[in-house]
Amino acid sequence: MPGYDLHDYDVVVVGAGGAGLRAAIEAAEQGARTAIVCKSLLGKAHTVMAEGGIAAALANVDPDDNWRVHFRDTMRGGKLMNNWRMAMIHAQEAPERVLELERWGALFDRTPDGRILQRPFGGHRYSRLAHVGDRTGLEMIRTLQQKAVSLGIDVFMETTVTRILSDGRRVAGCLGYRRESGDLIVWRAKAVVLATGGVGKCYKVTSNSWEYTGDGQSLAYWAGAELMDMEFVQFHPTGMVWPPSVAGVLVTEGVRGDGGILLNNKGERFMFNYIPDYFRAETAESIAEADRWYTDKRNNRRPPELLPRDVVARAINSEIKAGRGSPHGGVFLDIASRLPREEIIRRLPSMYHQFLKLADVDITREPMEVGPTMHYIMGGVKVDPDTAATCVPGLYAAGEVAAGLHGANRLGGNSLSDLLVFGRRAGLAAAQYAGSLATIVSPSGDEIEAAAAEMYEPFQRADGENPFALQKELQQTMQDLVGIIRTEEELKEALHRIQDLKERARRVSVPGNQLYNPGWHLAMDLKNLLTVAEAITISALERKESRGAHTRDDYPNEDPEQARFNIVVRRDSDGQPLLVKEPRPELPDEVKKILQEA
Repeated sequence: MPGYDLHDYDVVVVGAGGAGLRAAIEAAEQGARTAIVCKSLLGKAHTVMAEGGIAAALANVDPDDNWRVHFRDTMRGGKLMNNWRMAMIHAQEAPERVLELERWGALFDRTPDGRILQRPFGGHRYSRLAHVGDRTGLEMIRTLQQKAVSLGIDVFMETTVTRILSDGRRVAGCLGYRRESGDLIVWRAKAVVLATGGVGKCYKVTSNSWEYTGDGQSLAYWAGAELMDMEFVQFHPTGMVWPPSVAGVLVTEGVRGDGGILLNNKGERFMFNYIPDYFRAETAESIAEADRWYTDKRNNRRPPELLPRDVVARAINSEIKAGRGSPHGGVFLDIASRLPREEIIRRLPSMYHQFLKLADVDITREPMEVGPTMHYIMGGVKVDPDTAATCVPGLYAAGEVAAGLHGANRLGGNSLSDLLVFGRRAGLAAAQYAGSLATIVSPSGDEIEAAAAEMYEPFQRADGENPFALQKELQQTMQDLVGIIRTEEELKEALHRIQDLKERARRVSVPGNQLYNPGWHLAMDLKNLLTVAEAITISALERKESRGAHTRDDYPNEDPEQARFNIVVRRDSDGQPLLVKEPRPELPDEVKKILQEA
């Protein structure tokens, strides 16, 4: 077995996006010796691709906004499948987290009187998203990164964690390798915080970057933690559809928040045909009149393009299937007819340059072609709502990797405030837990040796399976059979294919050696991708209803009985997924009262 570098810390944070950086900052400020391990370079986290804004009830634009309304919007958007305690903490603490970011140097767009400007977004009753043009995630990462560096937190860049280590009772650290050299690293640690993001690379069309291979979900699962709500996968309504090389790249909801409208190939503003009855402008005799009604701030309504993402994505999917799509298989998103050219470039600079450079489209003069793209998973590691702790002592999870906050469907903008609120709470709880332990416990040498041997197995095989071919098959399977619209027959077929791919993945082989070897990296990522794909599929098969982002064509309606439980996946003694229907707790009376407020 090759040797390995050994490092000792109180808290190791896996992931350097918004949640990871905020967790590391909090742990360090609590006095814990803290390290960050990130798969890419510092500053290149997926959080930078979150463009629209941070949802927080600052009430700078709409004075009637407050945490109770934000909480209610989040719960309703999540079809009441949210962990109510997480949703309440999030709504209450988000404003302070945004103001804290401002104190640390973040620059936001401003109202005329100098306060942080907020824009409307889908599912939010009021203009609630604090933003920096359409580059909010980038500014957030810049600010948090600068703060973390100023605290002297150690950072291991271009390094992948492959195993959570334990002493048999609790977390004892983790094992990983440097992507450039393949050298092994062992971090002995009292606590580990997972902040690795999502699972998008198990789908063919996704807004997610290459790092999103379900690492944190899989690491937690194999360490003994539980996964929850994995059937709820969000397809963002607007990703690029052309050219093929950029299919799936996100088109921010900020385009629609700033007035953009969706059109089919007949020039019809089709979203008015998909508005639930309580959104309908009953007196409107034409779309033009309805448009005026919805854009009149006095009505406190959002236009239909700003319905929750699951509604908009299904509407676009229906238009495309009905033959009313754009030439390249999407629909049209028009901002050019809604705002002056200078205003578009000022408000949406990233989108302007993105389409100009990648698609040769000037969005100030012509509409964009967009379509649904796999964007976010509401499910993930089951955690305690107050501390972000898993059921494994010493293991914490925050951000997209964790379940509970968003329920069956996430509202736009809630992701960034989620990172700040629960990143901080995870870092705080991990530091406090680490402080309660006298010494670092050494992981088992046998466990390290066995994990390292498994990592190097692909080099020992000749003429085995190609990891790139296996990932391509998995992505096509998930795209075709576990996508926006699902059926029992297709889900069973997907599960059969995934199980076959799991068998084939055990025989994967890669040529060369461990020096920067993308095939080897993917061979190790395959275990994570297959783990989360199987969890998504068996959960989707079990939930026999349509709710939020989970749509079953064979069960098209919501079923109140199905809302009484969460679907939890845990590992059985043979290492196979065990599915459990976990009863949901009854909402307290004070929470019901908030949800019933007008």
